[in-house]
Amino acid sequence: MSLIVNPSNRAIRMPPRAIPLLALVTALCAACNGRSSQNASAAAAPAPTHEHSSGSERGCPHLQAYSEQLDEQQRDEWQRPEGVIELLECRVGMTVVDLGAGTGYFLRYLSEAVGREGHVLALDISRSSINWMSSRIEREGLPNVRPEMVAPDDPGLSPRSVDRILVANTWHHISGRVDYAEKLLAALRPGGLLLIVDFTIDSPEGPPPQMRLTYDTVMRELEGAGFAVEVVQEELPYHYVIAGRVP
Repeated sequence: MSLIVNPSNRAIRMPPRAIPLLALVTALCAACNGRSSQNASAAAAPAPTHEHSSGSERGCPHLQAYSEQLDEQQRDEWQRPEGVIELLECRVGMTVVDLGAGTGYFLRYLSEAVGREGHVLALDISRSSINWMSSRIEREGLPNVRPEMVAPDDPGLSPRSVDRILVANTWHHISGRVDYAEKLLAALRPGGLLLIVDFTIDSPEGPPPQMRLTYDTVMRELEGAGFAVEVVQEELPYHYVIAGRVP
């Protein structure tokens, strides 16, 4: 699920197997989109946060070129989108958020899960991603999906306005995560669920290990924001899944 931002103005060279996961920051077109080194230490300490600039036009100007990697069939093998949507516990008629939607990888699955009566909000901080998703929504016929551009530090959601929030391959990009999580909690209706899907420290896919977060770090952040938190049992080879529920 994903928003894009390049954390620096320097050009970043990516290996052939790079898999850009356009997340809440255009960094997914940069360092995070690269495949981590096979020799990197699995125990590398993750950075608590890293800043990013807004505007993917600077960070990822060639979105069309990256989209083939973001949406390639090979990604389905390890991202397992149907399984992720099942963990999100969507029901027909719900309003669901894809936070850091990027090219809209999850949108078709979310659209089907909530049905014609439901709504999907595809949020990203990148104008390029919003434009790309708008074309995709029209092309794939997803009338219940609406893309919206948001600020890097605020999802822009009204209080008690949504039922589910999916944050895939994005949480480690967000600055001030506890404060951000508080905004997400306020936006969820009673019975609401926030699902964070992110790369394990030793995953062969994803950002460099030093940019990743351990699952217990994410749990502490969500608990600090007031969520009731649990580790979700899943069958994803490269990810952990953390659920934050409205207490």
